[in-house]
Amino acid sequence: MAAVVAALAQPLRLRPARLGPLLGPLLREAARGWRGLGGSEVLRKSVRRGVALSTGSFVVYEAFRLVSGPAVVHASFKDVIEQADYLYGSGETEKLYRLLVQHKNSEDAELLWRLARASRDLAQLSTTSAEEKKQLAYDSLEYAKRALEKNEANSAAHKWYAICLSDVGDYEGIKVKIGNAFIIKEHFERAIELNPKDATSVHLIGVWCYSFAELPWYQRKIAAMLFATPPTSTYEEALRYFHMAEQADPNFYSKNLLFLGKTYLKLNNKKMALLWLSKAKDYPAHTEEDKQVQKEALELLNSI
Repeated sequence: MAAVVAALAQPLRLRPARLGPLLGPLLREAARGWRGLGGSEVLRKSVRRGVALSTGSFVVYEAFRLVSGPAVVHASFKDVIEQADYLYGSGETEKLYRLLVQHKNSEDAELLWRLARASRDLAQLSTTSAEEKKQLAYDSLEYAKRALEKNEANSAAHKWYAICLSDVGDYEGIKVKIGNAFIIKEHFERAIELNPKDATSVHLIGVWCYSFAELPWYQRKIAAMLFATPPTSTYEEALRYFHMAEQADPNFYSKNLLFLGKTYLKLNNKKMALLWLSKAKDYPAHTEEDKQVQKEALELLNSI
């Protein structure tokens, strides 16, 4: 469970679609920031952290950078979203948040789920105070909820609602976090149903499974009190989802590589664990989360 919470706690920035856990320890490893995880995370392959940008997007951003604040407010939602995707791909978390929060009263689902993601990413920064992190967590959930209300068929809205719901659980206790477990998984499954190629949602279900597979006994007792049939899973099931995510988008997220290695370790398959942990260690460190993944992978490799 700590794993899920940790995962969802990361800045979730998967290649530009970058999450790290869902349910307390459950979602600590799945959501950081996770990386990404945005439904129409447009700039995933074409914009690797803003390195490869279309001429159009670059021009739009340059215009955005030069115009005054009021001019941005009056820009069309399409322009704002293009600017937001550029900033997201470039890792400009604070600028992205400032751009999108101007439109927090928007009725547009595409804009709202991006604001939920930006708010969450801002909360993950080390420079954000504890009080601000908490407020941003609740704000993120509200934005994601509104995105779903505006368009239930939006895959990214379902994904970010699940992630943000898990984050809020960190402030409301383990009972609430476990109590939301089925809801969280249902929204990830709906996100995949709407967008089968979304590797990040598949990864997060894998984290969900991993977290419940390693759930401590006392948390299992809490789960048994909350549900007639409490949520359970196995490392084998988690491994299946991590491989599915990798097949959908090879090498898309450092944390997926790390979880593959960790899961193989849990299954006592050291040969495969070494393979995937080595991949995680060698993954290019574009973000703070990537550096943390490299560090954990190296520590695990040295312990084998």
